[in-house]
Amino acid sequence: MKQVKRYLFLIVGLFIMAFGVAFSIKAGLGTSPISSVPYVLSEATPLTVGNITILMHCIFVLLQILILRRKFQPVQLLQLAVAVIFGYMTDFAVWVLSPLTCSGYAMQWVFCLIGIALVATGVSFEVTAHVVTLAGEGLVLAICQVAPVKFGTMKVSFDVSLVVIACILSFVFLHGLYGVREGTVMAAIFVGTISRQINKPLGKLGEKIFS
Repeated sequence: MKQVKRYLFLIVGLFIMAFGVAFSIKAGLGTSPISSVPYVLSEATPLTVGNITILMHCIFVLLQILILRRKFQPVQLLQLAVAVIFGYMTDFAVWVLSPLTCSGYAMQWVFCLIGIALVATGVSFEVTAHVVTLAGEGLVLAICQVAPVKFGTMKVSFDVSLVVIACILSFVFLHGLYGVREGTVMAAIFVGTISRQINKPLGKLGEKIFS
């Protein structure tokens, strides 16, 4: 029963995170680094942000298998299920917010900050659940297992790499810069900071729920 509660806690976190991504997209000031590539490709192809998120996370899991080989734990294949749930939740959140209008730069920032706060909260739920990570974090952890690099350093490098790839794809397919703006920088700086502040009180709540 305790494990079931943890997975439910994770799903709640994914739901919150999905709406955070949707608010960031609606703001039009750039998405978070992990969503930058799916957003750009969704603008360049018939696929949705959620569809491409699922495909990208599948690639991340495959890379984990290639990196870790025999050290890869089969239970981590659950990351694929998490990716599918998160992908469809993201598309649902984008659909729910589609009627909203975001006019003016100030309102764009309001939506952007809501998105950042929701993504940070969702990350905290994921950390508190302590069952399966999203494939992006799973890939960073896999690299840290085989390379002498700290998780924090590798996570920053990973996020920067995603933003660079998003920029390249944007210029190649859309002939301009889309999905990467000042909001992306804000998300990169503040999602982790806000998440760390939420982790402690949410952890205490988790202890009560899981016990």
